[in-house]
Amino acid sequence: MIRLMKIVGLVIVLTGVLILGLNFWIVSSTQDQIYYNLNDVPPKRVALLLGTSKRTVAGGTNKYFKERMEAAAGLYHRGVIEHIIVSGDNRTVYYNEPRDMLNALKELGVPEGAITLDYAGFRTLDSVVRAKEVFGQTELMIITQDFHCYRALFIANFHELDAVAYAADNKDQLPTMLALREILARGKAIVDLYVFNQEPKFLGDKENL
Repeated sequence: MIRLMKIVGLVIVLTGVLILGLNFWIVSSTQDQIYYNLNDVPPKRVALLLGTSKRTVAGGTNKYFKERMEAAAGLYHRGVIEHIIVSGDNRTVYYNEPRDMLNALKELGVPEGAITLDYAGFRTLDSVVRAKEVFGQTELMIITQDFHCYRALFIANFHELDAVAYAADNKDQLPTMLALREILARGKAIVDLYVFNQEPKFLGDKENL
């Protein structure tokens, strides 16, 4: 019994070391592509705005949604970007991230003609790959929070996109559960890319922006 416990403990430790190592790989290989200041970020014609829920589980305003919308609108109004792909989940008639992002951006003065809706951005990999394969982009500016930028850029680099990211926050402290979720998501991203060669759930016909 003691020997079994030692083996289980060793497996847990090695798994933890592996996950942390994969996280270090993602962060170290992408950190130079992330920008935090509007005055420093290099211009890109098209931005990929990654979706999140407009509301929290409790029904309040989701700060991550608000920050992303304000960041995208700020980049557009300064002329750093010209067009925005809003990519998110559209699972039911009552939950529609692209529509919510479109409405929020319009309220912030971004014209509807400068926005393209991607209703099949069910996860980060889908959004990034679809930006290339469906919307024909080889260069992108990804807009999301700092913690999410690393994983999104890692996926973009794997698919040979010329990408940078603009962080909608400034390395804010993450809640413990969200930090743990992101750590695991980074490990899964590497497995999806290098082991399973994972493709988006839907591709479909190409669209010109």
